[in-house]
Amino acid sequence: MSNRLRAAVVGVGHMGKHHARIYSELPETELVAVVDKSRAQAEKFATQYGCQACTEVSEIVSQIDVASIAVPTVVHAEVAKPLVQARIPILIEKPLAPDAATARQILGWAKKHDAVIQVGHSERFNPVVQAMKRMEITPKFIETERISPFTFRSADIGVVFDMMIHDIDIVLHMVREREYEVHAVGVNVLGNCEDIANARVQFANGSVVNMTASRLALKTHRRIRVFSPDAYLSMDYQKRTGIAIKKDANLDLLKMARERNYEDLSQMQNVDFGSLVNVEPLVIEDTEPLKVEIESFLNAARNRDSSGVSVEDGAAAVTLAERIVDSIRACGWHDGV
Repeated sequence: MSNRLRAAVVGVGHMGKHHARIYSELPETELVAVVDKSRAQAEKFATQYGCQACTEVSEIVSQIDVASIAVPTVVHAEVAKPLVQARIPILIEKPLAPDAATARQILGWAKKHDAVIQVGHSERFNPVVQAMKRMEITPKFIETERISPFTFRSADIGVVFDMMIHDIDIVLHMVREREYEVHAVGVNVLGNCEDIANARVQFANGSVVNMTASRLALKTHRRIRVFSPDAYLSMDYQKRTGIAIKKDANLDLLKMARERNYEDLSQMQNVDFGSLVNVEPLVIEDTEPLKVEIESFLNAARNRDSSGVSVEDGAAAVTLAERIVDSIRACGWHDGV
């Protein structure tokens, strides 16, 4: 590869146009082509960024070093295959595939051709998540809430693969366990797919996760709370704010009880608890998650670094999402509305 990587974006719709913008702005990349089944769409962005417009991936395989795939999920595998076979590093927008079988197929291609594939779970690069990562805590209970008004952009898939998939990836990244039991419920209101879903996942290591997603809300909320033996975190993805209450920072509470010879903490009921608890606002950097994600992908392309969202991670997220959807269907609510 040259010092400046030649990049292409396949699919310049809602997400792909942002990939194209970032590649055109980064000093280490040159956006050489945009590919879209709509010639007019491809030419629109090719004109904007001064690059080649194509309608087929085959037109640019020999001309690029890296590529982003931002086409509909159902054709991810079809578009990715020739690029993987050519060993061109690719960043596939989330979710990796529409089902676990296809995800495993893409994973198999990556191993067979020793190809670099990363998955566009950009929420992993949200400054809030990065701040949580720096805390290095071991979660025992995680609660997530991701709700918003319906955008009509992903009506062909349910809320689990559309929205909850973000939290699924983050949860799997934090818990680092792949054995689990799933219990989920959901309701389809506007179409054939679930629009509201709740999933409770019990992992083999004892961690428990409760995830809620809805695209029928009047307001947007994206939150996560994490409980561990040593800390409690409360984070807001949308507002990019968060607090941490750490056990080691609040040991004065127990020390006070010992010094005053209290037999139990109930004897401290007249003490203002809020004045004793050490609440730390988390340091959250002001960064664009997608840009950080693409920079991580480019580093992987150059150095085979695995700090981003790997194809294994992407496949694991799809597998859990599929099991949640299966559980929703089994509960009987989904088809009864």
